[in-house]
Amino acid sequence: MRIRSIVRVAILSLVPAALVAQNPTPSGSGTAPIVQTGGNQISLPSVQSPMQTAPGVTAANAAADAVLYPGEDFRLGAGDLISVRLFLVTDYSATVRLDEKGNVQLPLIGSVPIAGLSVREAQLLIADRLRQGGFYREPDVLIQVLQTVNDTALITGEMHAQVPVTQQRSLREVLLNAGGLPANASHTVKIVRRGQEEPIVVNLGTDLASSSTADIPVLPHDIIQITRASVIYVMGAFTRQGALPLDQATPLTLMQCAALSGGINFEAKYADLRIIRTYGNERKFVTVNIKRIREGKDPDPVLQANDIVYLPSSNLKGAAKNLGVGGVLGLVSLVFALRNY
Repeated sequence: MRIRSIVRVAILSLVPAALVAQNPTPSGSGTAPIVQTGGNQISLPSVQSPMQTAPGVTAANAAADAVLYPGEDFRLGAGDLISVRLFLVTDYSATVRLDEKGNVQLPLIGSVPIAGLSVREAQLLIADRLRQGGFYREPDVLIQVLQTVNDTALITGEMHAQVPVTQQRSLREVLLNAGGLPANASHTVKIVRRGQEEPIVVNLGTDLASSSTADIPVLPHDIIQITRASVIYVMGAFTRQGALPLDQATPLTLMQCAALSGGINFEAKYADLRIIRTYGNERKFVTVNIKRIREGKDPDPVLQANDIVYLPSSNLKGAAKNLGVGGVLGLVSLVFALRNY
């Protein structure tokens, strides 16, 4: 019995839920039902009674959702989506959702109340029903939790996910299991927790994987808010204009901003760079000489969120740039000729 349990765990870890849809239809069981998914047809295996599949859920969808599997101590509740199959038996499988009363409709045995039971207890109950009905002699039931609305943490904002929190999990674990922070996300996140008036603000620093502040535990029903990262707006005589993300954990200076924007163009008015900053409803600007900053003669200012960096162009330099080297030489020759006329 112990050897069978070890083999069962090994196979469960290697065989994805998607393989349920690839099992051949057993002989004598009738035609496999067809599920339409975006123009593709998926043939699901059937047994002596039709397979029960939750409305709107296909095997492909279920496999995509089965990213995080709660353990056998996880307690099932109404609304949870589960996959039920038998160990080493290919002709019995179902993907079902617990109804509002906590029951599931399963092939051969009908309605089974499993709300409030752990995954392990539900497996034993279903196995007992199959054995008492005379369908299988020693059924070894495997339940996989594909989606759950119970004991989860919700991630909102720049990323959306619902992560099972069946045991103590760190913020790092939850975010990494949800796919990690997207590139445009701020590294300062908020955790809204039941019973607390103020959200928990966590600065993750520059590296989520090594951040010590990411060790904070996440509890069931926590809401993790991920906001968009702050930006700096770059305009004028830079190679690239637009918005630059600002990581609040790492200060961004004017020269770093110029480098990230591809450098300064030839036609720039170096002594007339303007940093426009918003204070409430009022905007103020300061003029700096970026050439002196580049040469180390003036300090390199640190930019703030939503700053606008504007570098005007010199009309004369702009015209010379548009003419090109040949045009400038031709113009100089013309001026020289006119002077000698």
